[in-house]
Amino acid sequence: MLRDYSLTGPNGTEDRPDGLAKVNWYRTKVDPAKLRELSQKQDARPLRDAVLWLGLLISTGAIAAMMWPSPWAIPIWLAYGVLYSSASDARWHECGHRTAFKTPWLNEAIYQIASFCLIRSPIVWRSSHVRHHTDTIVVGRDPEIQAMRPPDLLKLFANVFGLMELRVNLQRLALHAMGRLHPDEATYVRDQDLPKIVHTARIWVVIFAATILTAIWTWSLLPLMLIGGPRLYGTWHMVMTGTLQHLGLAENVTDHRLNTRTVLMNPVTRFIYLNMNYHVEHHMFTMVPYYNLPALHDLIGHDLPAPEPSIPAAFRRMLPVLWRQLHYQDAVIVYDLPDTAAPYRPEVAALRSHAVPDLAPT
Repeated sequence: MLRDYSLTGPNGTEDRPDGLAKVNWYRTKVDPAKLRELSQKQDARPLRDAVLWLGLLISTGAIAAMMWPSPWAIPIWLAYGVLYSSASDARWHECGHRTAFKTPWLNEAIYQIASFCLIRSPIVWRSSHVRHHTDTIVVGRDPEIQAMRPPDLLKLFANVFGLMELRVNLQRLALHAMGRLHPDEATYVRDQDLPKIVHTARIWVVIFAATILTAIWTWSLLPLMLIGGPRLYGTWHMVMTGTLQHLGLAENVTDHRLNTRTVLMNPVTRFIYLNMNYHVEHHMFTMVPYYNLPALHDLIGHDLPAPEPSIPAAFRRMLPVLWRQLHYQDAVIVYDLPDTAAPYRPEVAALRSHAVPDLAPT
């Protein structure tokens, strides 16, 4: 029987009989003083990272534009695209949580820039992400489930080039500019926020229209390569890292150790991704800034499954499960816990009967 993932369907109600709305999540017991210390925000580290990001974004864009249309500029365009799209995704995320900077307006400034680059309405997506954290991978409640079961592998592949999300985001942008919300959005966005959503959308429509008209007037793709276009050719890194957050793991559970994974990654990827590879840790303690997540990982690692050792290793474990879900949608990965960890809640018993054997290399 296929699951109903619709936010407006019977699974989307707060009074659902299984009690999986606004979940009471399991969290590792942590010394409150240490947690307060790790939750302290600062401006120096995120400002350094933001200046480096914006500096690289502007410089690669300028160099690529000056070299246009030389094929020698392709590597620079690829770097610009990742900085524009994939790096914006991480900054949208962290500043959307308001945890990156101590100074509120700095969070908001970076959040607005990143939201524009991603064509994600700032208010709508902040509300969406709040729901994602309160009801993570709960069918009918979480608006950010990346792949329903059985997974549509063609759509997942198309999204490597941003095709699926860009289409949806443009449709939502047009809807907002006309003064309306999508029915799904109406389940988590406050009515009083609609005027701000509409105002932002109309400004963005003017910017994108001007970009398209400039491209037509100059008979050149260069304006679109700089604005909007990177949403296609620079999304692959965001998809590569983002699909590892929850895909292939459990739905409708109350323990982030069952529906979220941590993956060890190299320093360059972690800069682009702002340490969101420590994803179990982030979901357990969302108020810990990204620059303190490695320390949080060290603090609570005794209570978590061993992290995937690398991106390739994580995909080698995940992809066979997605393939199996095409024919058996209950197939999941259930990570073993170390002896030092608190046991999973009783819900894991049902999951283990559907768990796929460990296919990752040893």
